[in-house]
Amino acid sequence: MARAMWKGVVVAESDETVLVEGNHYFPPDSVASEHLRATDTTTRCFWKGTARYFDVVAGDEVASDAAWSYPEPMEAAENIRGYIAFWRGVQVLP
Repeated sequence: MARAMWKGVVVAESDETVLVEGNHYFPPDSVASEHLRATDTTTRCFWKGTARYFDVVAGDEVASDAAWSYPEPMEAAENIRGYIAFWRGVQVLP
């Protein structure tokens, strides 16, 4: 089971992640949404599409743009539609 943790808080946990380019993408229902805050940040991947970012929040601590998702991916990345991945200090343990 993969687990995403930040500042001692379990942000996501699932045995149904999808591994893409070394990142575990968590199903939306496995992520504790109270620890995510949408930002205006976006990036573009040539084969996945446009990623939207979230701050990861635990108490007063914030990891800026430390989670991302592809809400409307390109066809090649359809299997991660809406799934959420983490970086920038969020530890993902497989």
